[in-house]
Amino acid sequence: MSAIIGEKAPNFGVSEWVQGTPTNFDQEKDHIILLEVFQVNCPGCFMHAIPEAINIYNKYKDEGVRVLGLATAFEDFDKNTLANLKMLAETGKVVGDTKEALGNYGQLQDGNKLPYKIPFPLAMDSLTKASGEINQEKIMQFIYPQIPEFDSQPEEYKNQIIERVKSYMKSKEFSAETFEKFALQGTPSTIVVDRKGVLRDVSFGQSGHVEALIQKLLKED
Repeated sequence: MSAIIGEKAPNFGVSEWVQGTPTNFDQEKDHIILLEVFQVNCPGCFMHAIPEAINIYNKYKDEGVRVLGLATAFEDFDKNTLANLKMLAETGKVVGDTKEALGNYGQLQDGNKLPYKIPFPLAMDSLTKASGEINQEKIMQFIYPQIPEFDSQPEEYKNQIIERVKSYMKSKEFSAETFEKFALQGTPSTIVVDRKGVLRDVSFGQSGHVEALIQKLLKED
């Protein structure tokens, strides 16, 4: 089941919870849920998205807002692992590009640790070994959610996109359930579900509108 904004949110995939009490969208009745989807090897996730999610957690946790963190993997499968997520949760240590970038900006303690603790529950997305042939149907199923107006684009552009997607699919070792179910474009991404379990927003990158949306949802009956 694919996720559609304005309809009941399907549950996100989880292979293991590494911090906090296990939960999912269907278990959070009467709560507004912000699911912050990130990769361990994603500097922007730790420089912007996770601090923003922590801010929302601290401001609204007593008003019926639940913030959850889900680590996924659509690239760098050697670094975006369950083991590295566990290390992050237990020690605050970061790896790879995240460690390098945050170190360059002077945002680490002891050379490899976050200066803050992530206070909300953390889980790892459900990953399955990628298999099966890459056919035109699979390629188009991947493209249309990302580029709804794809069919009206110039032929040369369409061919470039198809080749890029084909190359990406060939290099992909695993499929991440949540990443694909919600047609995410990358990390960081946010998924917002209202008190009635309806999917209200899916966004990629630094959109800056999440807190305003949560304030709006808090005013709804």
